[in-house]
Amino acid sequence: MNLCRRFLMAAGLTLLTAFAQEGHPLVGTWHGTWGTTAATRNDITVVFLYDGKTIGGMVNPGPDSIKLQNATLDAEGWKVHFEGDTKDVQGKSIRLSADGKIENISNVRRTITGSWTQGAVKGDFKITRDN
Repeated sequence: MNLCRRFLMAAGLTLLTAFAQEGHPLVGTWHGTWGTTAATRNDITVVFLYDGKTIGGMVNPGPDSIKLQNATLDAEGWKVHFEGDTKDVQGKSIRLSADGKIENISNVRRTITGSWTQGAVKGDFKITRDN
């Protein structure tokens, strides 16, 4: 009987560990789209990193990636803000700015939806966190 209790206790602890907090709610790779209308969408990938003090990362990893700047998370309303500098087709620097809200915070596949501004173009975005 004692061995059975130990087994059940170990199994319970394993389950609790599996459902424990996974760390910073933004960390990971997120995929989605942004655009000005439902028909005009641009694919985006956002990678959020956290070093214990600062939220960093990039938009669209690769040779033309946009380094995240001024990235913040307000846990009061799960509001997210991030900025970065990119270039237009002529090579002119333009600012990207996004404000959103994390939805389904307890789900590993949570989403962020909000507004997206890239230069003079304004639209909306929705990204979903990868597993």
